[in-house]
Amino acid sequence: MANTKSAEKRHRQSLKRRARNVTVRGEVKEAVKSAREAIAAKDATKKTDALKSAAKALNKAATKGVLHKRTASRRISRLAKAAAKSAQA
Repeated sequence: MANTKSAEKRHRQSLKRRARNVTVRGEVKEAVKSAREAIAAKDATKKTDALKSAAKALNKAATKGVLHKRTASRRISRLAKAAAKSAQA
């Protein structure tokens, strides 16, 4: 456990940050999962809405520092690529 006041404060801050990050990461996972399900279902309107919400969640997580901005960008790109591929087939 922390021995100094500053270490105790850092520990409290890290717990708050972790709780926030877990929540945001869960929201991202949920959005990406629903986007993948919409892509698999091949429903055009559902797919575009799900992709928009997933991209929004990923960008928000990157802005907050939960995900790296390149990671978020890569995931958005892969989702868009999968959606385009399913539209072709």
